[in-house]
Amino acid sequence: MEGDRIVTDQAGRFVVITGANSGIGLEATRQLSERGADVLMACRNEAKAAAAQQQLGSSRVSVARLDLADQSSIARFAHELTASGRRIDVLVNNAGVMGLDETRTNDGFEGQFGTNHLGHFALTARLLPLLSDAGRVVTVSSIAHRQGRVDLDDPHFERRTYNRWDAYSQSKLANLSFALELDRRLKSAGRRQISIGAHPGIASTALGRDGSSFINSLTRRMGWLTFRSSESGSDPLVRGSTDRDLRGGEYLGPRFLAFGSTVVEKPSSRARDERLARDLWSLSEQATGLTFAL
Repeated sequence: MEGDRIVTDQAGRFVVITGANSGIGLEATRQLSERGADVLMACRNEAKAAAAQQQLGSSRVSVARLDLADQSSIARFAHELTASGRRIDVLVNNAGVMGLDETRTNDGFEGQFGTNHLGHFALTARLLPLLSDAGRVVTVSSIAHRQGRVDLDDPHFERRTYNRWDAYSQSKLANLSFALELDRRLKSAGRRQISIGAHPGIASTALGRDGSSFINSLTRRMGWLTFRSSESGSDPLVRGSTDRDLRGGEYLGPRFLAFGSTVVEKPSSRARDERLARDLWSLSEQATGLTFAL
């Protein structure tokens, strides 16, 4: 899994990428569509998504509105996609928010946990019936998952003091825990579908810019060693979407955590904690009111 690889022909495949209008999501859209895949950009801001679509200039790229901070928006998106009758070959759970001031989603969830984790949990649950027999789910985590702790008793910071970076790292640990648990459940159900975790290192994207003080501080301290281009940052997503050697349960990211070629990394011990994963899964089902068709 080391070194750069040429992406094989993706003609005939249908890929859904959340947060695809900028950064690594946009770059992954470009690379996959150039290799022949049909890509649906699922984005909160339709105007920005349409501008990105025009920038790409590909008839294989389409746009749909999806707000992961709103469970009703997720339901509408899934309903429309189901009605289209199209099977999904790859779902890339890429969209995210980072370093927010304390905020709540439309459904009352803490903003980062509710968007980054519960939003994608609900989306995956609703779209799993559309996943092709050998389809895959790629969920984007972060190196921040290594500092993360999921507080199962208070995931929404209703009793503990809110800290934006604790909330962010919690959501990213939840992303990776979910990706690994989903793969275990797919295998237990005898499915050929797989689930993979990925992280871009620290890429120079809109998400990073939204993190302002934290990211800017990191820039001053580490400079060029830290930030990767969107093209480099998207490589783990593209590899996760296309590499036929993957068997599921891998965590892909750049060598040395923040930069370098894509390799299979070892997740943190908390991300590998199967009891935590099961408890988080139950919490997520209760929060969203959804179960997986497995």
